[in-house]
Amino acid sequence: MKAFYSDTFVLPLPEGHRFPMAKYARLREAVIAEGILAPQDLHEAAAAAWEDLALVHTSEYLARMAAGTVAPEMMRRIGFPWSPAMVERSRRSAGATIAASRAARVDGVSVNLAGGTHHAFADRGEGYCVFNDVAVAARVLQRDGVRGPFAVVDCDVHQGNGTAAIFRGDSSVFTCSLHGAKNYPFRKETSDLDVEFDDGTTDADYLPRLDAALDAVQRIRPSLVFYLA
Repeated sequence: MKAFYSDTFVLPLPEGHRFPMAKYARLREAVIAEGILAPQDLHEAAAAAWEDLALVHTSEYLARMAAGTVAPEMMRRIGFPWSPAMVERSRRSAGATIAASRAARVDGVSVNLAGGTHHAFADRGEGYCVFNDVAVAARVLQRDGVRGPFAVVDCDVHQGNGTAAIFRGDSSVFTCSLHGAKNYPFRKETSDLDVEFDDGTTDADYLPRLDAALDAVQRIRPSLVFYLA
């Protein structure tokens, strides 16, 4: 199995701020140390091309992100200060999901160790998400002639609001999100299937509802599934 990473670009932050994405580098180190993947199975991702990002994101948003002219209030919603390294790393995160999607079609399964940027909308980013990697990868595959439907199974504790909004009304991509009912984002979007959980939910409550959600996904007979862990 091939795995892709995009954690080599360090983002400068103001003094006293913590970089929340350092977990991805630690994850890459851990899967090697624990023998889950061999070093030769890990591949540094190329950056997603701007024309790939434009399959999902608006031209104005991309132009402002490239030039560093994004409004301060939008950057606050994203959670990072703008820098060329931030843009490069975000492009590489999307590029890694594109690469993993293509590898999965050959090998059956593949992983992006630093993806899941599901809070990014077509015209803005939120919640440490700049570009929506899964949406971009799905549109790239569609552009390249891969037949769907595709499914997104999002088990992040936060709803994949950006993904739901991007694919709203699009029968070629089925969006499924299992998430906490009372956490971020506090204004939820509408996925094709939303499964909400109360705080303190245990495995005994969670797993049967996950099984039911996967049954619903299976009924559409997807040609490719994007799973957000």
